[in-house]
Amino acid sequence: MISTLSKNPVFCALDTTSVTQAVTLAQSLIGKVGGLKVGMEFFYANGPSGYQAVAETGIPIFLDLKLHDIPNTVAGGIRAITPLKPTILTIHTAGGIEMMKAAKQASMEAAGPSPIVVGVTVLTSLDESDLKMAGVADTAADQVRRLASNAQEAGLDGVVCSPLEVDLLRADCGPGFKLIVPGIRPSGAAIGDQKRVMGPGEALAKGADVLVIGRPITQANHPANAADAIQAEIVASAS
Repeated sequence: MISTLSKNPVFCALDTTSVTQAVTLAQSLIGKVGGLKVGMEFFYANGPSGYQAVAETGIPIFLDLKLHDIPNTVAGGIRAITPLKPTILTIHTAGGIEMMKAAKQASMEAAGPSPIVVGVTVLTSLDESDLKMAGVADTAADQVRRLASNAQEAGLDGVVCSPLEVDLLRADCGPGFKLIVPGIRPSGAAIGDQKRVMGPGEALAKGADVLVIGRPITQANHPANAADAIQAEIVASAS
C-alpha cells in the first residue's frame, strides 16, 4: 500500500544530535525519501530551533517524541509542539484511552492542518520474553492489537507497530487507519537492536503506510544512493 502521506513511503530517521549533520543529510535526501523522522535524541539536544533548521528543507517531518503522561500534561505537550507543524506526532498508547483522546483533541486546536497523531504500541526492540518481564502475559501481536484497538477507539489517526503486526492491524482497523512501521531492514542490512523486522517491500504489501528506516540510510557511505536502492527494492518487490 503506497502511503497516502507521500508517494514515497520511506521516512528516514535522523539519529544524531548534530544540527549540521542532520541538515546536510536532509538536504542530500530531498527527492529521495518521503519524509524525515526527528526523534528524542535530536529534539532534546537542539529543541525547536534545531527542528526548524531541518524543517527548512521542506521535507515532511515525523516528530517522534512518544509523549506519555497524564492526559492534561500530554495535551499541553501537543499544544506546545504543534506550532512547529510536524506532519506526524507520536504518543504512547499505554497512557490509556483518556490520554489519547486528550492528545487528539489538542492536536485539532492547531492553526492550519492538524498533525497526524499516532500511538506507539509495542517497541520493535521488544519480544515476548521482554513483555513477560514487564508483566504482559499475551504475545506481542495480541498486545499490539489490543493497544491499536484502544487507539482507534480514542480517535487517533493510527499507530506505530512492527512489520509483523501490519497485516493483523490492517484487517482489524480498516484501510484508513495509518500504520507507521519501524523495524524495516532492506536487503543486506544488519538487524542491530531490533527484534521484529521485515523487508520494505513485504511490509508495504501487508498494508504499511510509512516505513521508518534509519541506519541503513544514515550510516551508508552514500545515504542518497542507499535511499535510491531501497526504492528500487520496493519497486522490484511490487512487480
